[in-house]
Parts: sequence; C-alpha cells; structure tokens
Amino acid sequence: MKYWIIGAALVLAACGESAPPVRSAGRVPIPNQPPASAPLPPGMATAVSGQPAARLIAQFGAPHLDLSEGAARKLQFAGPICVLDAYLYPKGRGEPVVTYFDTRQRDGSPIDPASCITALTKRR
Repeated sequence: MKYWIIGAALVLAACGESAPPVRSAGRVPIPNQPPASAPLPPGMATAVSGQPAARLIAQFGAPHLDLSEGAARKLQFAGPICVLDAYLYPKGRGEPVVTYFDTRQRDGSPIDPASCITALTKRR
C-alpha cells in the first residue's frame, strides 16, 4: 500500500510544470540605449557649463525661474523656441557654477542643446 502512494506522488510530480531552463551567465543581453546627443561645438558647452549665475544672466538675460535649495541653485531661461535649465552647485568653497544643464522645446520635446543656447543668446 505504501508503494502505491509513493508511485502516485511521483506520477503527479511528473505532471507539474518544470522549472525554467537556467541561462548561461556568459553573455547578458544589454537593452538598446537611445543614442547620446551630439556633442556641443567647441565653446558652446563652455557657454553654460562651469559658469556662475552672473555670467548666465549676462548672456541670457533675467531668468524665468530662480530656485535655491541649500547650496544648490536652478536657473531657468525660457525663450520662444526652448527652455534651458541650469543647475549650479558650489565647487569647494567657491561660487556655485553650472555642473549640469538641460534643454527642451517649449512643449517638452527634445532639442539640440547648441540650437537652444544659440536661440536664447540671439533673443537678447
């Protein structure tokens, strides 16, 4: 009688789903990444990156938005074509400078950073 129960358990176990096959860790697929934006022409990146707030204001005019949180500061410059967000952080004990910036069209869609910087500079 005991053998009948063990046999039935083995038959039922064989009917269950098997574990998924184990994948080899040799090659892991990498998801497709969007292509990086084209590098800015020489001098164009330095028009924003590493600049203090006074230099940005002299270049683009009064910011549309000026926010501070602790030592960090965000300046937003908006023109008819695009928006530039510049994030300033202190380097060491010095004045805060732009360490990151982002550009977008007024509707939020992407725009080439060089085109946006040029458009904002020409509006002055």
